[in-house]
Amino acid sequence: MMEAVLGGSRHPLKEGAKTGFEALKELPRVGKVIGYKHEGTVYDLHQPFPTTGTVEFVGPDTPEGLDIIRHSTAHVLAEAVKKLYPQVQVTIGPVIETGFYYDFVREGGFKEEDLAAIEAEMGNIVKARKKVRREDWSVAKAVEYFKGLGEHYKVEIIQDLAAKSGQDSVSVYWHNDDFVDLCRGPHVPYTSDIPAIKLMSVAGAYWRGDEKNAMLARIYGTAFASKDGLKAYLHQLEEAKKRDHRRIGTDMGLFSFHAEAPASPFFHPAGAFIYAELQSFLRDLNRSFGYQDVISPLILSQELWKKSGHYDNYRENMYFTEVDERDFAVKPMNCPGHCLIYKTGHTSYRSLPMRLAEFGRVHRHERSGVTAGLFRVRSFVQDDAHVYCTENQIESEITRILEMVRFFYNTLGFTFFVELSTRPAKRMGDEAVWDKAEAALERTLKAARIDFKVNPGDGAFYGPKIDFHLKDSIGRTHQCGTVQLDFQMPGRFELEYTGTDNTTHTPVMIHRAIAGSLERFMGIFIEHTAGHFPMWLCPTQAAILTISEESVKFAHELRAKLESEGYRVALDDSNDKLAGKIKHFQQAKVPFMIVIGAREAEARVVSLRTSSGEQKQGLSVEALLEEFRKQARPAIPKPEALASKTPSNP
Repeated sequence: MMEAVLGGSRHPLKEGAKTGFEALKELPRVGKVIGYKHEGTVYDLHQPFPTTGTVEFVGPDTPEGLDIIRHSTAHVLAEAVKKLYPQVQVTIGPVIETGFYYDFVREGGFKEEDLAAIEAEMGNIVKARKKVRREDWSVAKAVEYFKGLGEHYKVEIIQDLAAKSGQDSVSVYWHNDDFVDLCRGPHVPYTSDIPAIKLMSVAGAYWRGDEKNAMLARIYGTAFASKDGLKAYLHQLEEAKKRDHRRIGTDMGLFSFHAEAPASPFFHPAGAFIYAELQSFLRDLNRSFGYQDVISPLILSQELWKKSGHYDNYRENMYFTEVDERDFAVKPMNCPGHCLIYKTGHTSYRSLPMRLAEFGRVHRHERSGVTAGLFRVRSFVQDDAHVYCTENQIESEITRILEMVRFFYNTLGFTFFVELSTRPAKRMGDEAVWDKAEAALERTLKAARIDFKVNPGDGAFYGPKIDFHLKDSIGRTHQCGTVQLDFQMPGRFELEYTGTDNTTHTPVMIHRAIAGSLERFMGIFIEHTAGHFPMWLCPTQAAILTISEESVKFAHELRAKLESEGYRVALDDSNDKLAGKIKHFQQAKVPFMIVIGAREAEARVVSLRTSSGEQKQGLSVEALLEEFRKQARPAIPKPEALASKTPSNP
């Protein structure tokens, strides 16, 4: 007997249903259904129905349902463009994280002003409630049909699919009899099952992402399961524009970019201060948890990268040079250098775990099309660390790292969720080792009571990993920290330790970063806080503003007192109006403004104003200091202090 999951309830299913539509007829009506999932794969309701196992029906308000809606909307976009611009060729239109795009062949591309007409035509297609149906064609039929339409890119795709996979058939989807497109699906049953559409922007893109190929015209769009969902997303985009770290970074004088060093940030004094404070906070956390600082060279022999596996698996992202007729590479990662440090001395089991940490600058050749402010740069520093340990120390060491991650993220106001990323198609090592590594990570997460989802195939080429995704103040997520379990590299570098049995063994290597790229983390943090940093991270923590000449002497005395306590203070004792002074320091996002007039100076008290506009009157100097002490950098815990607070994610 088969079983169906619908609306959170389980129902028995009779055998014999040929499609999802037929199976649904047996079940109670529980909301909208646009597809089904069987053994981890999502199908549309047109496709042949399984004969065994459990089937989960998919609604539009699920992640799988949203993918179906967005995939279908890309086809609606293609139909609308073909109707308005019949000479255009269609190429591909995949779903992406924020929606979808479709690439077209059109001389001169599209302009932003074209989007309104295209979106209106898409609306007509949705209102027409066109039936979406699937057909399976032979490769020969599909090639002949699309060649007849003049869709040469579709022909190339079909021929490539047949050559690479050996398949002799492909699937196509029709909208009534009006439009057909090559696609494996799944799709909504009717075009009217797409509730909310918005076209976002236009761009250029090379065919297959290769600059040697033709430039195509790309249209980006998004779709949601409800108009409210679309409205919330557009509101989030408006908030994101206000928080754009590139604009805030410029306004606050934190960093700049220059053509002389593409995609590599220049940090100005204020930005360098915040950067250094974040680094100092992480370094203190490392030391508390038993990590030792090391420093490794920026340029190392190419042979080293061949030994580590990076040359074979990562060289398209590396920079190379030649010195003294030898081939070298600029390091994209710190791990091989740490392996060389490990090898320099004899190690016994008593020396393990060995925890090495480095704020190492690395360089990666990112394509210019994907670089974006601090979020993706070519030169950056990682809070990188590597733990060398025995197999029976793996879980305790990763648990310690989870404690560090929770403390750091929560201190800076982030919640997070976790993914366990498993073996990729391109990898080193045998399957038994991968089984062991993946099982160790899964056991550790479960023991720590951390909820996680599996992200199949997204592990590093040398091992599975735990990825941490931060949720920011406007609901977006960003992948930052990572813990990677590596059984491969220690063997490649012939790393050894003497065990309790007095024989040599190979250690296990744990790669670990909490913030990840400091540049990227700083960009995320700027947008998370909109530039309103915690007081302990601010280059200027308070500004003293005088109202009259009588208050100047006390203002200077107060500044000296605050600076003697270690606070970073600005003083504006000019004759400018108070409103102008307040506006200036609000724009600079200084967290506290101390206002002193003649009466305050006489009574030796102050008015305290926060950057958000809150005020406290008549504070003594000691009361002011007490307010500031509340904003101090959080104390770094010891591992044993967190042991009773098992890390968990919301």
